[in-house]
Amino acid sequence: MQCETSCCGSEMKGRRFLTAEEKAEKLQDYKKWLESEAKGVDEAIKKLKKAQ
Repeated sequence: MQCETSCCGSEMKGRRFLTAEEKAEKLQDYKKWLESEAKGVDEAIKKLKKAQ
């Protein structure tokens, strides 16, 4: 999940205006996605450093 598809509401079947609660939920989901991505990047860096 990336912000381009979830934060703007495009996956909401044409809805343009989200409630504050919906926006907060989308941002929480996006934050979790970013944290997972950062963890993966950290793991990749550690793996590369071990290979050197």
